[in-house]
Amino acid sequence: MEEQKLNINLTPDMAEGTYANLAIIAHSTSEFVIDFVRMMPGLKQANVKSRIILTPEHAKKLLFALQDNLAKYEQQFGKIQINGSPAPGSTVPPMSFGGGEA
Repeated sequence: MEEQKLNINLTPDMAEGTYANLAIIAHSTSEFVIDFVRMMPGLKQANVKSRIILTPEHAKKLLFALQDNLAKYEQQFGKIQINGSPAPGSTVPPMSFGGGEA
């Protein structure tokens, strides 16, 4: 069986990326939905910057890929410290911003 190669195109706009500092994850029986959100200091509303929809199988493969890459990162650069963040599974946003209201 011959291995197929996949050419992936990354446009300049997509290569810039989109910053997000919060991910909200929901699921149904057939899919996982991950909303990437950018929270800004002093604002009461945050906008979803990107939504990714995955099958459960692909969500699990993403989990494994992230675990593998985090382990490699920590091996090279040291342990990632998470200070003041809620426990996994919490519905509280992972950070708080100081400052006044907008």
